[in-house]
Amino acid sequence: MVIAVAAAAGCGAVVRYEVTIWGKKRWPNLPLATLLVNLLGAFLAGTFFGLFATWGGSVILLAGFCGGLTTFSTYMTETFILLKNRRWGAALSYWLGSVALGGGALVLGLLLGKWIG
Repeated sequence: MVIAVAAAAGCGAVVRYEVTIWGKKRWPNLPLATLLVNLLGAFLAGTFFGLFATWGGSVILLAGFCGGLTTFSTYMTETFILLKNRRWGAALSYWLGSVALGGGALVLGLLLGKWIG
């Protein structure tokens, strides 16, 4: 099980890396790539939980793939950088928006997972 979780986390990290490279080219002054991977991860976590809540292997997808894909530490660092650069509105929008949108993405994914499953 540990090897499967590690492999899934590695796959999630590769997706995060690719989205980050893509996002930094498009939005060099905003942390939208991190927001995107965190929203995607929340949506997928909700979907996986809705689909596989009773399957013991769901930890591979949730802790593994979604854990490797999402990043709380980068979210906090980018919020701090916005504050350090006195971009108060952007920092507050990013900080609160990530939580609100992430919660919404999780609920939508959960509803989708239950609907499919």
